[in-house]
Amino acid sequence: MYDMLRESLKVLLKETFDGPSGNGSWYTESKPGSGIFGTLEKVSAEEASILIQGTTIAAHIDHTRYYLWMANTYMKDEKPELDWSESWKITSVDEDTWSRFKVELQNEYTTLIENINSFTTLDEQTSNGILGSLAHSAYHLGSIRQMTKTVKVPSQK
Repeated sequence: MYDMLRESLKVLLKETFDGPSGNGSWYTESKPGSGIFGTLEKVSAEEASILIQGTTIAAHIDHTRYYLWMANTYMKDEKPELDWSESWKITSVDEDTWSRFKVELQNEYTTLIENINSFTTLDEQTSNGILGSLAHSAYHLGSIRQMTKTVKVPSQK
């Protein structure tokens, strides 16, 4: 049972971050680039810094990275000091910072997959952490995809 759950989690996380495989999907748009990373390829630092309903795409990305970092830290049986408000303070990024945010998100995602692959069994807290990471990231994927519709001028959509 655990192997089936592990593979299902990895498929859904891959769809969330990398986009769906093949012609179908479980919940995202069924085309390449529908995951977080594909969506971000089309967003510049300037666009990621546009304030929409009190936040920015950059803040959503750093917040998603922070959540994954927190989950990965807990999975190593460490208790990090948390300050959830920090990522939401991001209002502007330059190209270097925007690139760094995307790399750091990729690193935390990769670490999460490595953690999932390393477990031979799952306790309730770890299961909830992994499922929470999936749900939390999927929520932010939807938010980011909606925000990109606002930051893109019609000829760039």
